[in-house]
Amino acid sequence: MNAIEVNGLRKEFKAYSSRSGLSGAFRDLFTRNYKIVPAVNDISFNVKQGEMVGYIGENGAGKSTTIKMLTGILTPTTGGIIVNGMNPHKERERFVQTIGVVFGQRSQLWWDIAVQESFRLLKKVYKVSDAHYNEHMDHVIKTLDIEPLLDKPVRKLSLGQRMRCELAAALIHNPPLLFLDEPTIGLDVLVKLKIREFLKEINEKYNTTILLTTHDLTDIEALCERVIMLDEGNIIYDGALKSLKEKWGEGKEISFEFLEKADLQHLEALTNDLEAKWELDEKDQIFTAVTGDDEEAVSQIIARTVAAYKVRDVKINEPSTEEIIRNIYEKGMA
Repeated sequence: MNAIEVNGLRKEFKAYSSRSGLSGAFRDLFTRNYKIVPAVNDISFNVKQGEMVGYIGENGAGKSTTIKMLTGILTPTTGGIIVNGMNPHKERERFVQTIGVVFGQRSQLWWDIAVQESFRLLKKVYKVSDAHYNEHMDHVIKTLDIEPLLDKPVRKLSLGQRMRCELAAALIHNPPLLFLDEPTIGLDVLVKLKIREFLKEINEKYNTTILLTTHDLTDIEALCERVIMLDEGNIIYDGALKSLKEKWGEGKEISFEFLEKADLQHLEALTNDLEAKWELDEKDQIFTAVTGDDEEAVSQIIARTVAAYKVRDVKINEPSTEEIIRNIYEKGMA
């Protein structure tokens, strides 16, 4: 069963421009020049119930616009959306009972009242029974470690504390679908780890579907097996993160730190038949051989180098997800 079905989704905005000079400003009072700018350009995808999917792209790619259409905040220009079996715009009241939303830059908590009072208000909004609230939220509060924060006004919380409370607030009605738009932006490593572990837990326990947009690709690697990549409003990749790495994460870097003085030209001569390109970090005296994915070639580079020099340390590095995706945006998918 699909939690999200998107077919030919498009969103256009009018971009107004001002005429130059005094006469131009006067004319702008009566008529405005504008052009139509597509933010999301005829995209289609499905998300199965229980999936955790990373929705990624550069700034302005159309990620947040898509999330706003999927949650019913924006109306599409054209195209069809079915979320949890409903049209988000036509069945608004019933629809919002089935989703949770966390926007990293916006709060759903009341700024000047205690966190637990915000929770109680949201409990009434979502018509959650006392029994269901107590059973579910006791677990959420304990897992996110926010019990010491419940009596504090939201304005007195740090960013990390507030984001944990925001996540708890989005789950008060235990929705089957959770939209997360930059949920870990600006957070320290420990808070990020706590939020990631919690998201894994609710996905496993409740089969909660999660659509995650973020610039922190370590979030994607930790949580999502599938990614949808957006560029200028178009989907340029939709598939397994593992396949993305295998297809475009070509090459390995073998870094050597030697116990004796090494010569770059000698290293190049040692491996001239192995298609290895050597680089030297003069500051740290790290010699790096950049090569392909051939395991035999990697083995030969290491064997020949170790036979010629005394080695203090050797490391084999593969391109990170961040490097792969950056290269795709810079060079294209070809």
